[in-house]
Amino acid sequence: MTAWPAEELERIGRTEEVDVAGARPDGSLRKKVTIWVVRSGDALYVRSVRGRDGSWFRGVQEKNEGRIWASGIEKDVAFTEVDHSLDDEVDAAYRSKYRRYAGRILNSCLTPDARSTTLKLTPR
Repeated sequence: MTAWPAEELERIGRTEEVDVAGARPDGSLRKKVTIWVVRSGDALYVRSVRGRDGSWFRGVQEKNEGRIWASGIEKDVAFTEVDHSLDDEVDAAYRSKYRRYAGRILNSCLTPDARSTTLKLTPR
């Protein structure tokens, strides 16, 4: 797998929100959706607050590829489901980055349904 260039990893990891669009089987992109992104170590992760029923999440499952837009960066990415041994680490990244959104908003990223959708973003 390709690693993120250090500057892109830093910029995307700091950004408040990213836009994501899954790729259709023909390679065209679905509609952009704005979501939160977190960095843990040298990796970037996203989750669907609506769990596996989230439309953007279902869309990326078809091809496991798409595009993100964040902090002036537009990048084709692979979406890879992660081993759930990383759930606590990713939870901690969400809590740290978005702590000012205490309560229901932050907790929507920490539910069992959201945790089941943790995806690692890898540049393509």
